[in-house]
Amino acid sequence: MRESDSVTAIKGVGGKRAETFASMGITTVGGLLRSYPRDYTDYTKPVPICGLRPDETSVFSGTVIRKLSPYISPRYSIFKLVVSDGTGDLLITIFNSKYSFDCLEQGKDYRFCGKIKGSELAMECMSPSFIKLGDPNVLVPKYHLTAGISMNIMSNCVKDALDRCTLEEPLSDSVRERFGLAEYAVALKNVHFPSGHEELAAARRRLAFDELLTLQIGLRTMKRSAKKTTPAVMKDADMERFYSALKFSPTGAQMRSIGECISDMKSGSPMNRLLQGDVGSGKTLVAAALCYFSSENGFQSALMAPTEILAKQHAATLADFLEPLGITVALLTGSTVKKPVYAAVESGQAQVIVGTHALIQSAVHFRALGLVITDEQHRFGVRQRTVLSSKGISPHTLVMSATPIPRTLAFAVYGDLDVSILDEMPKGRIPIRTYAVDHSYRERVFSFIIKNIKAGFQAYIVCPFVEKSEAMSDKASAEEYYAQLRDTWFSGIPIGLLHGKMKQADKDKTMAAFKSGEIKLLIATTVIEVGIDVPNAVIILIENAEQFGLSQLHQLRGRVGRGSEQSHCILMTDSRSDYTKARMDTMVRTSDGFEIANEDLKLRGPGNFFGAQQHGLPELKIADITADTMLLHDTSELAEEILDSDPELKAPENAGLRRLVGELFAGREIFGVN
Repeated sequence: MRESDSVTAIKGVGGKRAETFASMGITTVGGLLRSYPRDYTDYTKPVPICGLRPDETSVFSGTVIRKLSPYISPRYSIFKLVVSDGTGDLLITIFNSKYSFDCLEQGKDYRFCGKIKGSELAMECMSPSFIKLGDPNVLVPKYHLTAGISMNIMSNCVKDALDRCTLEEPLSDSVRERFGLAEYAVALKNVHFPSGHEELAAARRRLAFDELLTLQIGLRTMKRSAKKTTPAVMKDADMERFYSALKFSPTGAQMRSIGECISDMKSGSPMNRLLQGDVGSGKTLVAAALCYFSSENGFQSALMAPTEILAKQHAATLADFLEPLGITVALLTGSTVKKPVYAAVESGQAQVIVGTHALIQSAVHFRALGLVITDEQHRFGVRQRTVLSSKGISPHTLVMSATPIPRTLAFAVYGDLDVSILDEMPKGRIPIRTYAVDHSYRERVFSFIIKNIKAGFQAYIVCPFVEKSEAMSDKASAEEYYAQLRDTWFSGIPIGLLHGKMKQADKDKTMAAFKSGEIKLLIATTVIEVGIDVPNAVIILIENAEQFGLSQLHQLRGRVGRGSEQSHCILMTDSRSDYTKARMDTMVRTSDGFEIANEDLKLRGPGNFFGAQQHGLPELKIADITADTMLLHDTSELAEEILDSDPELKAPENAGLRRLVGELFAGREIFGVN
């Protein structure tokens, strides 16, 4: 049996069960072996029976001292037995499993894990899992399952695959020795059925190393293959004309990033770069400079934004920068009258085209598309970005993100892109004052908002949910909260509501009224998280702040502080958990997006910070991009070494790595094939 064989090669897997496995994404023997346990039942630290407590899941040891007569009916069966460890006795109840009952032999010793029910005086354990005392596998795997695949079925299939499959070692002996890695076959066995914590740690480290190395090789191969020639070759242009027209001086970070991009665009190969910057760091100015440079070279530029509100805002900002220099900026969204824009784009009259997903419609034809920019790139799929780029012939590509990621992590996560970082804020920005309060401060907070509105300013209040039914509790919901505040505290103040379920026309009308100052207080969901720019808004109150991730709170805070007045962010939560306190303290302590991103990654983990859907990365099954930073560093260097000596992994010693890259990047073109 080989890893590439169908899962039907495994004992007990017929056509129907293979279909069930396929629904879990498992079609091959190797796929099954790389469906790692999600957790383990740890039998190493039992609690004495006298120390068990009701409603807790516990591990305990015991000798079966008595088996009671079972109750068996046509509908269900109940089996009971009593175990003792010398400190006390405990009743165990097993439902509908004569097999488990028969396995527990009277007079024999076992270790159990289950939830304790009842009271201190009469406790019992319902259908616990168990192992024989002395069983070497004291860490028992728990797998992701689906209907038709039980834990026993999964374990038995994995055991059969491990017993009969010929496992090919993908790493050379020299690499394993250099990094102190376990053998592949040993690691696979120990990750599924470890005999202790040390064996599990060594197995996990080896398999995470393989996964991260495979990821780095795939991303770097894509990056290298992108370095082909492009017809959009650009030459030096008079950038001083652009800079002298500005009403302010760019930051050093902006000038550095513009220079890096222009160098790429002059290289003869397509630029493929990530521009990463904190809220308010000035990414739009960089985009404007590159659109100007592209236009001076006779090429069009396209900027795609995730929402119509943001697209309109970008179009207005770019027009302010570029139209005084004679460059025409066009807007194309779902609500745009499209035919005149289509004609302007196709003729080349529109030199910069800003839009939403409407840009990738088949009816859009560019005369000479040389630069593609996507803003908040994590909100687009890889396919959408690819479709837009395909409207030119290998155009230059810039993806922008306001989600700060530490520099070393950014290079690892976006290994297929070059990275420019805006790590300097424009001069004159007044730091936003941030406060974390509970609901006892509500009256003072509302009075503070009213005072500022009467002084001529505006404010946001953000709620986690749109409707009450979404909240599943008494959390504030935007619609109900809006109605309540409109009729009570803010009855004499123009107040608006904005959320994602509104019709686009209604959203546009509300935002236009808020930007013009007609609406003084905006009740909103996270639809305002990205790019809304209203300099007159100086307060943002975030209700139920514990519901949001740190990076999201930071993005929301960035909606204020965009003018010359002191701004305030108020985080309201009644949660007293240590987790919430740590997060709120971070927000109050710092406004550095990179520091906040670090904390967010530590507290929430990468799965919530940037999932595979957000950045187009393949799904990692065992590696942790934040926890495995040393492995990231090691595999990054090794990937470069391997590709320098064997760019297509054709050498016999790299055959296993080539196979792993193909599996991890299934459906993506690597080494010239899908």
